[in-house]
Amino acid sequence: MDGGLIKGGKPLSFTFDGKRFKGFEGDTLASALLANGVRLMGRSFKYHRPRGVLTSGSEEPNALVELRSGGRQEPNTRATVAELYDGLEANSQNRWPSLQHDFMAINDRFSNFLTAGFYYKTFMWPAAFWEKLYEPIIRKAAGLGSISFEADPDSYDKGFLHCDLLVIGAGPTGLMAALTAGRAGAQVIIADEDFLLGGRLNAETFGIGDLTGAAWVEQAQAELASMPNVRVMPRTTIIGAFDHGIYGAVERTADHVLAPEAGKPRQILWRIYSKRAMLAAGATERPIAFENNDRPGVMLAGAVRAYANRWAVTPDQTVAVFTNNDDGHRTAADLIAKGVKVTAVIDTRADAPAVEGAELFAGAQVIDTKGRLGLEWARVRLANGTTRDVPCGALAVSGGWNPNVHLTCHQRGRPAWREDIAAFVPAGELPQNMSVAGAANGDFSTAAALRAGAEGAVAALSELGIEAKAGDLPEAEDAPINVTPFWYVKEGKGRAWLDQQNDVTVKDVKLAHQENFRSVEHLKRYTTLGMATDQGKTSNMGGLAIMAELAGKQIPEVGTTMFRPPYTPVSFGVMAGRSVGEEFRPTRKTPSHKWAEEQGAVFVEVGQWLRAQWFPQAGETHWRQSVDREVLQTRNSVGICDVTTLGKIDVQGKDAAEFLNKMYANAFAKLPVGKVRYGLMLREDGIAYDDGTAARFAEDHFVVTTTTANAVLVYRNMEFARQCLFPDMDVQLISTTEAWAQFAVAGPNARKLLQKVVDPEFDISNEAFPFMGCGEVTVAGGCRARL
Repeated sequence: MDGGLIKGGKPLSFTFDGKRFKGFEGDTLASALLANGVRLMGRSFKYHRPRGVLTSGSEEPNALVELRSGGRQEPNTRATVAELYDGLEANSQNRWPSLQHDFMAINDRFSNFLTAGFYYKTFMWPAAFWEKLYEPIIRKAAGLGSISFEADPDSYDKGFLHCDLLVIGAGPTGLMAALTAGRAGAQVIIADEDFLLGGRLNAETFGIGDLTGAAWVEQAQAELASMPNVRVMPRTTIIGAFDHGIYGAVERTADHVLAPEAGKPRQILWRIYSKRAMLAAGATERPIAFENNDRPGVMLAGAVRAYANRWAVTPDQTVAVFTNNDDGHRTAADLIAKGVKVTAVIDTRADAPAVEGAELFAGAQVIDTKGRLGLEWARVRLANGTTRDVPCGALAVSGGWNPNVHLTCHQRGRPAWREDIAAFVPAGELPQNMSVAGAANGDFSTAAALRAGAEGAVAALSELGIEAKAGDLPEAEDAPINVTPFWYVKEGKGRAWLDQQNDVTVKDVKLAHQENFRSVEHLKRYTTLGMATDQGKTSNMGGLAIMAELAGKQIPEVGTTMFRPPYTPVSFGVMAGRSVGEEFRPTRKTPSHKWAEEQGAVFVEVGQWLRAQWFPQAGETHWRQSVDREVLQTRNSVGICDVTTLGKIDVQGKDAAEFLNKMYANAFAKLPVGKVRYGLMLREDGIAYDDGTAARFAEDHFVVTTTTANAVLVYRNMEFARQCLFPDMDVQLISTTEAWAQFAVAGPNARKLLQKVVDPEFDISNEAFPFMGCGEVTVAGGCRARL
């Protein structure tokens, strides 16, 4: 087999489960493992069944691995999109003690007891067992990968981008749209989740004009790179469509290297403000459900073709094809051209066209497969009812293609059913200023994709007053898909798998219907169909079609579940960005902070504040020694504490006293000027939620204090009461927490110390300034203060 698009690539070394393998620059982890003969890559969630790679893109439900080690360890990473680099460490997950010999595979023997919704029907008795037995077992079994307890050494960032046109997807539709808009002078951003532009063109053998598909992509990319008004963003996933034309995007700037350069982020979360957006995200192939269709070696036909044409890899040298459309025949033809033995093409259509170089079984179905940790042969029921075992190490399955409508649903848009392609397409209320083109809109041929991209860009820019021309489009294949819907093989006693990550079968959907969980949203939650990390990209359509059949309805009547952001899983690191460690939130420091640092204070975090907790001295080896010394000093003489962190709220107005009466449990209306009173705040249910003091400096002027933790909450509640509950009261509030330094002075010599600080013209003796008194003073030679 020729070298595909990685011909001449740099050799790379990587490990999988501790074993060293060789790959090439341009490989993904999945393609490199397949090239090294590795077919078993994971275990399923519930039954721990052996699973191999199913797809070649971000929709992969099976080949989930842990990448890297230490603080950089990342679980649940799809091997199909993990770009290979020298020194990559990868490990399988959700197995013990090894991938080949998983003890938890015993769950599969109890599958009859672990059907859809089993957790609602079991573990009910005895009740005392739940907390100490059932729940711990369930929690320990939950999840797939494991996380590292070490700190992530990498940095992440966030940024903002603006453009006239955002093109989502860099296949033929997206590239043509970007070229058209770029030539017109518009500010363009084109983003694609792959590290290689081109989309499905990288997986096909047909050309565009006089060029191969890959050569045309290379030419288009070079032209876009020469345009200063165009930003090309590979390795970038648009994760969500939000209000007002805002899109979230994650750019993986250093996931393809061992470690980021010093000072460079590993990933960047972009907020993209676009005046117009075009969704050109292509389509996802869907499987056909049949007995034991989850064995390693059973793959989507488009993925088999992609591995052969792009990465020069085939999962086995003997391949059979099971399809209900012409696209499956294209896979067979490409494999035959590369010297792979195609043992049979099994087509559910009675009038299926012949395939040169392979035996055709028209009107036939694959009813079972055999093999232990990999596929060995497929059992086929022929049109006449007889069966035949077809030897094959890989089975390429195609049940048609689903347009990637996910982003169109993020603003509650509902897709519509198209009978000619047997799939949902974007319709109705799209996100603001979004258009959809190409395979994402159900136009699957390359010619239609190029045309839709150019015309869509012209239409979008015309709305902005920018004149653009589609120009002459190159010739390209324009064949229809010719699909006849076929969702699952109905006969068979074994299990036919729909959601391979969550182990959801056809029988589970039937059980949900039998137990009256027939709404698509109920079906989703009762069976967990589409609730795995892939959001059911390969499984939802089959489940909905089966539910429609069971309910005696058409698929549009059943509807579809809604998709939510993010489009694919996002790391916690990039969501946090720079807001980690000391930069997690602003650090507030008291006025005495620098002095306390110089005295060697030990600080404690109090909300956002850093407050000195104790001051160790020479010879003190334990915090208790320092605290005891400070306590004795205060009780015997005097101690000072910086309490600036306490909340301070200035309350003024002729109704200030009455307002505080309503805010506190105790009365303040008769509090004399120059006196302080302790106050207690209660919730509506009578539970105390804060306390503090209120000092009256004038008939219409109070200063109240709060606890450090509730400073914001108390101020917010008081402001709500002022504006909404008592709008007729003449009272104004302002937080002065950071406007005043505040110190507490305690101990028998506290007044003596204050007399040395307060200016001499103020009498603060016990007679003139008694207990719970307050007043305005000056300190240190005229500095305004309150005592």
